[in-house]
Amino acid sequence: MTMPARKSYDCDLTDAEWALIRPLLPAHPPWGHDVTVSRREIVNAIFYVNKHGCTWRGLPHDFPKWQTVYGYYRQWTKAGVWERINDILRRTIRVAEGKQSEPTAGIVDSQSVKTTEKGGYMGTMPARRSTVANVIFW
Repeated sequence: MTMPARKSYDCDLTDAEWALIRPLLPAHPPWGHDVTVSRREIVNAIFYVNKHGCTWRGLPHDFPKWQTVYGYYRQWTKAGVWERINDILRRTIRVAEGKQSEPTAGIVDSQSVKTTEKGGYMGTMPARRSTVANVIFW
């Protein structure tokens, strides 16, 4: 059964963008069934949630079911798919700009890194235990 064409959203992948990302996605779904949902539609739905800040349940109904989209997102996150896509696209862009594929330097300033006065773990307050939970009734 084919899905009827849906209206396009501002976060949908173009054909050129899909051509770059498609080979980087796992060929099979994260669980044991054959592919029944378009991976492109899954990515479009994930990008919709990211761009518009809606909940998974708030996905428009013309996308695949939110449970399916979320399932793919979680499995791809656990498998490191998003990191690999980001790394490969970053390298490709750097080379296209005439740079080395990997950066050779990084800059960190006080606006980028926030610390506490004491720094690290010791700078945080320990959680207090509730005394209400410790009361024993006779």
